[in-house]
Amino acid sequence: MARLIWLMGASGSGKDSLLTALREQAPEGILVAHRYITRPANAGGENHVALSEVEFLRRRAKGLFALDWQAHQHYYALGIEVDLWLEQGMDVVVNGSRQQLTAACQRYDGRILPICLQVSLPVLEQRLRQRGRESEGEIAQRLARAQEALPDRCLRLANDGALTQTLSQFRALLEREACN
Repeated sequence: MARLIWLMGASGSGKDSLLTALREQAPEGILVAHRYITRPANAGGENHVALSEVEFLRRRAKGLFALDWQAHQHYYALGIEVDLWLEQGMDVVVNGSRQQLTAACQRYDGRILPICLQVSLPVLEQRLRQRGRESEGEIAQRLARAQEALPDRCLRLANDGALTQTLSQFRALLEREACN
């Protein structure tokens, strides 16, 4: 049975880097979905489909999103193409939200594999400072949020080291879970 791989992690944990690497080197039978977001395409970070708020709301009204939510002054969504890919037997990796995990579990009952990308606080702080997108107050908030408890069902994936190492660990985790 195809799975929705719900990748979560603190801002700066390396989700975008891992997703980019997976788009280039995905194991057989895995697709990486783009999110639809109401922020400019050149905003930095995640490779997403940029929509105006009007277009986003129009698409939502037409039922073109499998899941959608609002956070950080933006709307986010996964398109219904995710459902089609799952029906065709493809595992689909998405940049998920901790706040939306319950909704995702309800929609994809028994087909969801939540993975939490983790990074130590010193490494996370360094990454946040290097990217230069957040103020000192925002960095402090992101570091505090990163220390919150993870969802119970979440499989942990460490990302303090090289991206190639994380990618190998991700593949091994998927293989291990496929056997369960």
